[in-house]
Amino acid sequence: MAQVLHHIEGHVATVVLDNEAKYNAMSLSMWLQLAQLLEQLRQDESVRVLLLRGRGEKAFVSGADISEFEQQRNSQQSVAAYDRAVDTAQTALAEFPRPVIAAISGICFGGGLGLALSCDLRYCNSTARFRMPAARLGLGYAWRSTRALVAALGPMNAAEAFYTARIYEAEQARQLGIVQSVHADVIEHARETAHLIAGNAPLTLRAAKLAFISLREGPQADSAAVEAAVAACFASEDYAEGRRAFAEKRAPHFTGR
Repeated sequence: MAQVLHHIEGHVATVVLDNEAKYNAMSLSMWLQLAQLLEQLRQDESVRVLLLRGRGEKAFVSGADISEFEQQRNSQQSVAAYDRAVDTAQTALAEFPRPVIAAISGICFGGGLGLALSCDLRYCNSTARFRMPAARLGLGYAWRSTRALVAALGPMNAAEAFYTARIYEAEQARQLGIVQSVHADVIEHARETAHLIAGNAPLTLRAAKLAFISLREGPQADSAAVEAAVAACFASEDYAEGRRAFAEKRAPHFTGR
């Protein structure tokens, strides 16, 4: 059964894209489930970091479930509805107010690459393969996803990836900036990184994430909101705790207040 699962450990929410029989291809219902879950986790103040992965080791996400296209993308209206579902989920991921980590094993194609590029930090293992196959399928690619591809790879590398639909192996992906690093056990590395981040000051993390989102928006960025978030950090109990912990040479205990 294609589904989106999650569990919370400490302050880390792990979201699992589960359609293993189809290499975690995203069905329409999974796009809708993902958007709903992200809204739920957005409201959960205990969640400080989000970790996104696919079920099993063979794939992160192999793309959209093409077997649905005959029914789900067979008219102008249905294409528009499907694209809205994809954009809503990817936007919710890109604008999630806390840090988001992608742990990528195996295939990461098409919509899977779009999901990965919506995350703040991206790690993969040596089996990871990346591809933007739209040109081999006759599909148009949404503006937001194209922007994310250009932001990660740069205009020329993004153009090559899109025009050629070539497959990039893990080390090539690292060199291009699709991922930051390659790990033998990427799930464990991502989990350790998530818990490391979750131990830092939540208000500082949120202010930084808001700044990163605003920088992506360019001239329409809400700098006032970023400045307010930064001011909230300096007025917080956590700021006082950070200073005390530094003076006392101990690890700080942050509460998000």
